[in-house]
Formats: sequence, structure tokens, C-alpha cells
Amino acid sequence: MDNLLLNKPEKLGAYVIIGEGVVFGEGVIIGNHVVIHEGTQIGDHVVIQDHAVIGKQPTKAKNSVLQELKRLSPASIGNGCTIGTSAIIYAGAQIADDVFIADLATIRERVTIGERTIIGRGVAVENDCTVGVKCKLETNCYITAYSTIGSYVFIAPCVVTSNDNFMGRTQERFDRMKGITVKDGGRIGANVTTLPGIVIEEDGTAAAGSVVTKNIKSGDLVAGVPARKLRNVPTEQLLINQATGK
Repeated sequence: MDNLLLNKPEKLGAYVIIGEGVVFGEGVIIGNHVVIHEGTQIGDHVVIQDHAVIGKQPTKAKNSVLQELKRLSPASIGNGCTIGTSAIIYAGAQIADDVFIADLATIRERVTIGERTIIGRGVAVENDCTVGVKCKLETNCYITAYSTIGSYVFIAPCVVTSNDNFMGRTQERFDRMKGITVKDGGRIGANVTTLPGIVIEEDGTAAAGSVVTKNIKSGDLVAGVPARKLRNVPTEQLLINQATGK
């Protein structure tokens, strides 16, 4: 650890590695075997649990079709956040205040997470995604690259989203990759699969186990394989009628 740090963590576990230029707020608690890469910004009263890695630069396989990677700006962690055991947050990620990131979650490069959002155990949020305020992304759900998640969105365990209609074939796919868009108040049930480019409008809902092949209109509840409209979302469940509404 750099002994010249302006603000040192309040509590520091064993075998912690802190890169150059890391900035800490007040009251930061760090567990054992944590790695914080250079330049990372850590806000006040952040808890970073054992074996977490923050600010990691992305790498690529030797046979990857992706272009050479440019060095990204440091990660930023807002005030009051909790980073769980063995979670990984890449460089270029921007985590707002009071976000909870559970054990084994991965937040990739150029991802933005809004205030008071919960990222569950084992969740993967791939590169170039935006997640809004007060969302719940539950255990082992997968948010594919180039997705946009609004605010007050609920995504249940084991949801799988996708962004490549060409399934890894042809050069055309690179210009047409598009993740899911879930607008404010959208909800996705357990084990749902969505095709690339799907848009779920405000308060749109996909029932558990559905395969979503078409966009979901505002206030519609869809179900089945492929998913079709079953009924309207009950009025009392609409975001406008919730205590956490806009």
C-alpha cells in the first residue's frame, strides 16, 4: 500500500494491494486480499469485502476478433456502496451512491450503475451497459453488452439477455449488435430469455420462463414460448402506484 495516500482506509485487511493514485473517502473498510487498481476513486463509507478486485483493465483472448483495447479511465465507486466478496469491477465503471454489489458479481468496463441499485450474487453486467436508479438485478442474471436498463427495474434470477442475432457468424454482426432495453418499471421473471434488441416499455412484464422474441408494450404482461400477451399488468402494480415511484 502507498504510504503517501491522502486518506487511508479506516480498516484494512491483510494482503491488500492498492495501486498508485487511488483516492479514498472517509470511513472506508477493506477486507482481506483486495486489489484496487491505480487511480480508482472510492467514496465515503464504502465497504469492500474479501478478494474483491476494483479497477481491473479488460484483456482479450489472442484469437479475439475485437480491436486492440485502449487503456480505460479508472473506476469510480460512490458513497455508501458495498462491494461483495470476490466481486470484480472493471476500469471505466461508474458506480453511484449506495449501490450494493453482492458476492461474485462482475461489472464490466464502461458500465454505469445508478443510485441504490442492488446487483445480486453472481450477476454479470457486460460492457457498455447503463443501469438506472433503485433497480434489482437478482442472482445469476446476465445483462448482455450494449443494454440499457431504466430505473425501478426488476430482473429475476437466471434471466439471460442476448445481443447477437448472427450467433458469432459474419462480419455484419458487429454493426448490428444490440442488447436489451428495459424502460422504467419494467420487470422480467425468473429464467426468462430475451432475443437481441428487445425493448420492454414502461411497466412491461415478462412472466417466468418466457422466451421474449418481440418487444413488450407498456403495461403488458407476456408469457410463454414464444411470449405473447396474457393480460395487462394489474393497476396496483404499476410504477406510478408504488411508494418508490417517480
